Amino acid sequence: MDNSYPKNEKLKSKKIIDLLFTEGKSVAQYPLRLVYVPYDFEEDVPLKMGVSVSKKYFKKAVDRNYYKRVLRECYRLNKSQLLAHTNQKYCFMFFYQTADRLPYQEIETKTKQLFEKFGKSLPQ
Repeated sequence: MDNSYPKNEKLKSKKIIDLLFTEGKSVAQYPLRLVYVPYDFEEDVPLKMGVSVSKKYFKKAVDRNYYKRVLRECYRLNKSQLLAHTNQKYCFMFFYQTADRLPYQEIETKTKQLFEKFGKSLPQ
């Protein structure tokens, strides 16, 4: 499995991000939340992912950027778990939603649990 996060998998389209917030479904595993929506984009990639850390919880950009890097790395390493559950194209937004400063290992464990929960939430 290719453990990469190439540029064409990054979610940057304002139109798709707006769609995620209006029509997206969500699964959560404290302190993470995954919002997703099926979307048939032109590129030949199975999914697109964006990450977000709230300014409400981390006032300093350096702290937000650290947790965004951690989320991207957790996604990159566990992307195969998401791909195993999907047979269509999806767009995702991955959120860190607490002011608690959790260590990387705990975030990665929660990411795996969240991706598993996502797989169970899909219609079979």
